[in-house]
Amino acid sequence: MPVVPVVPDNYSHVLAEFDCLDPLLSALRLDSGRLKCTCLAVSRKWLALGTSAGGLHLIQREGWKQRLILTHKEGGITQVACCPHDEDFIAVATSQGLVVVWELQLERRGPPERVSVSWEHRGQPVTALCWDTSALRVFVGDAGGKVSFLRAGSSKLGKGSAFVMFPVQTVTTVDSRVVQLGYQDGRLNISSLSRCYLCDTEREKFWRVGYKERDGEYGACFFPQNRGLLVGQPPLLYCARPGSRIWEATFNGEVLSTHQFKQLLACPPLPLITYRNEPHYNPAPKTPQSIAFPKLLYLGDQNLLTWTDSAIYIFTPQNGQVLLWTEIKDLVDIAVYRNELFCLHGSGRLSHLSLLSAERCVERLLRRESWSLAAIVCCMFQHIITTSRARKSIPIDRLEHLRSQLSSSTHLELIGQMEEVITKLEPLDSASSSRRSSISSHESFNVLDCGIYRVISRRGSQSDEETSSIINPSMSEEERLKEFSFVHDEDQVDHDPQSSERLEAERSEQGLQFHLPLSFRPKPPRMALQAVKDSVSSFVKKTTEKINTLQMNSELWQRPEFREGGQAEMSATTAPYSEEIENEVYDDMPNAEADMQELRSATERAISQIQDPWVLLDPVCLGESLLEWLPVLERILGPVELGLLAVGDSNVDGAGEERWVRDYLNTSSEQQEESSGMPAEPTESVTEEKTEEPPQIGEKEDLCESAENGVEVINGTTFPEPVRVVTPEPIPSDLLANLTQLATLYTELSCFRKQENEQGLGCTTFLRRYFFLLDQERVRRMCLLCYQEKPEVQSSFTEAMLDLTQSSKVVEVIQRGDLLRSLRSLRELQPWSAPPLLAHLHRLYEKHGEAAVRSFSQFYPTITPADVMTMAQQSHFLAYLDNLVQSRTEEHRLSFLQSLLEPESLRQDWLELALTHDAPQHSDTLTPDGQPRWHSHCFSWGYGRLLSLLIGLPADFSSKQKMAETCRSHGYWMGYLYLCRELQHRTDAFSTICQLDDISLLEGPDGVEPQTLEEWKLLIQLCQRSSSEVDSEQVTGVNGSGLANGSADCGGKISPESLTLMLARTAGPDRTMAVLEECGVQLALSPHSKLVCELLRVAEKRQRAMIQTMLERCDRFLWSQHA
Repeated sequence: MPVVPVVPDNYSHVLAEFDCLDPLLSALRLDSGRLKCTCLAVSRKWLALGTSAGGLHLIQREGWKQRLILTHKEGGITQVACCPHDEDFIAVATSQGLVVVWELQLERRGPPERVSVSWEHRGQPVTALCWDTSALRVFVGDAGGKVSFLRAGSSKLGKGSAFVMFPVQTVTTVDSRVVQLGYQDGRLNISSLSRCYLCDTEREKFWRVGYKERDGEYGACFFPQNRGLLVGQPPLLYCARPGSRIWEATFNGEVLSTHQFKQLLACPPLPLITYRNEPHYNPAPKTPQSIAFPKLLYLGDQNLLTWTDSAIYIFTPQNGQVLLWTEIKDLVDIAVYRNELFCLHGSGRLSHLSLLSAERCVERLLRRESWSLAAIVCCMFQHIITTSRARKSIPIDRLEHLRSQLSSSTHLELIGQMEEVITKLEPLDSASSSRRSSISSHESFNVLDCGIYRVISRRGSQSDEETSSIINPSMSEEERLKEFSFVHDEDQVDHDPQSSERLEAERSEQGLQFHLPLSFRPKPPRMALQAVKDSVSSFVKKTTEKINTLQMNSELWQRPEFREGGQAEMSATTAPYSEEIENEVYDDMPNAEADMQELRSATERAISQIQDPWVLLDPVCLGESLLEWLPVLERILGPVELGLLAVGDSNVDGAGEERWVRDYLNTSSEQQEESSGMPAEPTESVTEEKTEEPPQIGEKEDLCESAENGVEVINGTTFPEPVRVVTPEPIPSDLLANLTQLATLYTELSCFRKQENEQGLGCTTFLRRYFFLLDQERVRRMCLLCYQEKPEVQSSFTEAMLDLTQSSKVVEVIQRGDLLRSLRSLRELQPWSAPPLLAHLHRLYEKHGEAAVRSFSQFYPTITPADVMTMAQQSHFLAYLDNLVQSRTEEHRLSFLQSLLEPESLRQDWLELALTHDAPQHSDTLTPDGQPRWHSHCFSWGYGRLLSLLIGLPADFSSKQKMAETCRSHGYWMGYLYLCRELQHRTDAFSTICQLDDISLLEGPDGVEPQTLEEWKLLIQLCQRSSSEVDSEQVTGVNGSGLANGSADCGGKISPESLTLMLARTAGPDRTMAVLEECGVQLALSPHSKLVCELLRVAEKRQRAMIQTMLERCDRFLWSQHA
């Protein structure tokens, strides 16, 4: 094959076709000459295809399966539009001018129905349909220029809305045919043959866009501004003009500028990447194109799409460039969803295209094993594929595997080009989007455990002359390493602060002149590295001094002469230490900004690490990244003293500091000690000192450990660590957002981790210490998932929210004890936020108990049943759930209850709750051997309505079987019989009915009536067997009396005679007697039963005679017609 030409560097995207929709059209028989596809629309779920015969095919995009076909006798389908905010609605226009809005009713599993019909445009072809972006309203435009709208009534809008037919209203009539309609944020855009109009549908105001007219089909569309700094800005309006021009206008119709694309379209077109044929790119330039854009559509990520019958054009209007244009023949219509295009061709054929970047296109082609196509795209877009950014989606080994899959006999030239591409590939390590900062390839680097990048330039290379180095190039390698070993040097410096500052100033002036693009540093690299260096130096200095102080204090504890000495000796010993602490406080004040800068650096480094999917999706790597960040957070924003304020001894502080040093500095390997230059002797001395501590210090160390576990110990009594809901010091908003993300992620990871990490904090401890950093809504959802395994997490969250909302005015109203006034105050807080509202409801529940819980249903869906379960008793929760379900209309209760069951296991839990609360005693419904008691199904159950809904929900076989066993074990016989009928356990149902002795259970729509003669025989035998037991139980009664709390109006008894009469009504008296003889039942019928049987015989004979007469008359009539 010929050499593949390389496209210019300004091309980055392609149009690709991966799916073939021809089999779909063939299955729908839309590929024949008689029946064709005339229009199309697409949404997240549906692909809607209108046909010339009046049928609308709804194709489910997942799997390309046909779900529905809607027929129309009013002509062929000319326009179709899917509702953007509710995919249960779809609008259709026919060739006779009829507009229909369909409600599919898929959730309720009902048949689709027409919820709105308009004949406003009868006799005029409908040329445009457009949905309101927030309401069930459709705008319609026709060839005469009339624009109207119709509303769709639906039961989703409330009671009675489905029965209301809203009148069709005319919006306006423009001067010529409507070409395109668009709607955004209350504004309707009408593009006609001559002008473009804007309509404020709420204020009923109209105005023109621009002053110059046009003549022809030109489209217009709104362009949302929802990215970056433009979030919240009103949309723009783009209107097509003659000569490949597009107006850019404001939301009020004021023209801002005109984009000229005529000269830009002189560039060569990009080929379509398709499985149908190999793409061929012709680099020869074209002549400038003067095109009329018939429609404009918003596509994907800030792009504008238009087309003609021979090409597709995609622009990026915000920078006035052509993203690409591709020649595609015989185009009639295009529907878009995000970056996907569905094209309708004149022949009725459909094509599914995707707008992708070049590397994403290659990745998808490799997954589909389209080797030659992938190689061609790689060679065409070498400037994209060879960059280091593309290594994330297309690693080098995948490209080498692609080259190996090409055939040397047919793709020899392509293999050679692929080898050239592979030689130009940039490694992933140099990518600015990787986990580490972007560093040029002429430098080598490694990362210290404290997070600093140590870069070593290669001496003698050309890059040393072109770029700045970290230090003076004339310095030797030992001097460079010595410059970075600042931790060891700081240990040797005298403690004079002035000399220390002077030395640091000399160092900063001596070198550190570099400009590396470190992605996690907000300041220039020199300043950032110097700040981190100063912060770590001061931290290690203070840590070393405190370790030495700890050794000195421990020696004083070990020698008794110091304890027995005079006042002067003791004061002389402690005075330097108190002075040192005072100096430390004054030294820390100017270092607050450096500490915050260090926290920012550690936070941004952790944020950049978790942005890598390999880290974010791997719990081990994610935990390691968060554990690197946690010590910095602990030191800068952690509590000053963890539960040791009541003790007030400096030695305890020393022990806590010692443990912090051991956990933080010594968790790494010996490589950290070598790289940082910190000697190992102080650590070893501390470890030895710990083994020789007296009991007093050991006890205080236990107190410190308990403080680290989130518990305070005062006088031997454990108290929970106080919850910190207010930040200890001001934090910038951008840093606070990153801290919130990391802190919430650490809380969730520690909560769902199976084994606690010894190096990190537990979930409860972290939540109580850093609640002021957490995302309250995410923590609430986390608590809902783990409150059964870790109730202390839920209790800590509740305590924090109660503390945080203590200053609210609603708290005063709740404390007064007026429930109605409290609920009114909570309703005035709308819109609600779930965590604060949950705290107020917790106060209400503590104050009023069950009465408060019953009123919580008005706060759904902000407060879910899972929230109420965590705070209320089980019996009170049942009352809330029953009220919540009953607050819905009867036809919606079942579907609503099913939506609450997340996960599905809640069904069984709620069923057992409802069966054990406000229910009859087991002795009233079950015999000692577990059999049903006589008429025990007549007992009333407190939550019977909820039980019937739970049992009636759709479920699999095993779930229904488990529910049936639960109902039987609790004596809920009505539910048990319903589930036996669903499970086809008819024998068990008949046996239970005979023991309950109620013949009404065999009749009616909810009864279990025998369907065959075999079942009738079985029922009669079971009736004979249980008749004696029922008679004896009926004489004694239940607990010595009749029904305890049930109704006494149960049906009649089951006896062989009553069953005989039922069978006689079904199968006839003669066959009934034969069945009784086969069962061996010797039955003496009462006079009443004999009379009924005789009447049934007479009725049967008359019915036969009547049927015979009717058949003879029909026969004579047919013969007479034949003659």
